[in-house]
Amino acid sequence: MATPQWRDEVGPVLREARARDLDVLASGARRSYGDSGLNPDGALVNMTGLDRVLSFDPETAILRAEGGVTFDTLIRRFLPRGFFLPVTPGTRFVTLAGAIANDVHGKNHHGHGTLGRWVRAIGLIRSDGTLHELTPEQEPELFAATIGGLGLTGVIAWAELQLMPVSSAVMDVETVSFSSLEAFFDLAQESERDFDYTVAWVDCLAAGKALGRGTFSRANHAQDGGLDVAAGRDGRRLAVPMDFPGFVLNRHTVRAFNRVCYSNGRRKAGRARVPLSRFFYPLDAIENWNRMYGARGMYQYQSVVPVSVQREATRAMLQAISDSGQGSFLAVLKTFGGLRSAGMLSFPFEGTTLALDFPNRGDETLKLMARLDAIVAEAGGRLYPAKDGRMSGAMFRAGYPDWERFAVHVDPHFSSHFWRRVAG
Repeated sequence: MATPQWRDEVGPVLREARARDLDVLASGARRSYGDSGLNPDGALVNMTGLDRVLSFDPETAILRAEGGVTFDTLIRRFLPRGFFLPVTPGTRFVTLAGAIANDVHGKNHHGHGTLGRWVRAIGLIRSDGTLHELTPEQEPELFAATIGGLGLTGVIAWAELQLMPVSSAVMDVETVSFSSLEAFFDLAQESERDFDYTVAWVDCLAAGKALGRGTFSRANHAQDGGLDVAAGRDGRRLAVPMDFPGFVLNRHTVRAFNRVCYSNGRRKAGRARVPLSRFFYPLDAIENWNRMYGARGMYQYQSVVPVSVQREATRAMLQAISDSGQGSFLAVLKTFGGLRSAGMLSFPFEGTTLALDFPNRGDETLKLMARLDAIVAEAGGRLYPAKDGRMSGAMFRAGYPDWERFAVHVDPHFSSHFWRRVAG
């Protein structure tokens, strides 16, 4: 793995790999759950050394930074000045380039869309060492392929991103308990008018009339409360010191955990003011949280289904999970709005997304996910490549109809395990 420290070192690294006939892939904070960031038998270029802020215009809120800078660094630098990320995923420990390459979304998709809608320019280095400055007007097709392009069009050396002004480092949050899937959809529709951020945790082992019950969170940035980054980060951190034994997360313990979470959600329902990081990045407070799944690890499964069939398809998925007894205690349910990204392989479209963590129980888990695949495919939905390690090529191609248009712009010397698996 090469680790350049300066932008002018990237081109020679890529040319050397090309001369050795090695496929290349850029690597960042390595927070993807699946194999889109893996390149066995090829070369990885570790871009975390290119982590500098290059410029910022407070009048336009446009930032230019190197691709290896993390969201954590940007928050620490710019939140005290009254600026925050326009879109953020569920962890702040991702790089800017990685976030663009996966066209990340957040809890505010209904109002802001994906991160790609806020990218103004990209500096892309291809395998021949040439730098392409991409904008929606300059090389627009390569720009659209690079947003959500899984790092396959080249190395994102730098990018321009428009930040968002905020008044404080805390959030005004309202928590509402809901007793059924229908109640979730009613809450989601009602909340999008007055709240910038919406998300729900769902008890995916509930059954019968309680199918789809959970806890709904809706929030806005507080108008006061100060811009103290320490308050915004909520500095408490725990750590999982070892892999949990495999028997800990069985169907009985997960069912009990979900019942407790639902009861706590009902008990704590109401309004509260919380640190920004506690609302956006709850898992960042637990180091090595993935070790709770034991040595066999886990699968993350995230789908989106169209708005026209979202109720039926989501109900069918939750029913299949409940029937299987293979619950997830990290089950997130959210609606996406109609704002489209420029990215050819961008994951979100208008509808409902369900994200689940399943402990790896071998064939049993794979069979459940195959059942979920069938429901998603029949609904005309798709899976999120950033969180996938097993979808078939047929499902990828059906879910991403622009994949052949995208493939034209893949750098011939860039590849990944995911791309070889789904594109053939």
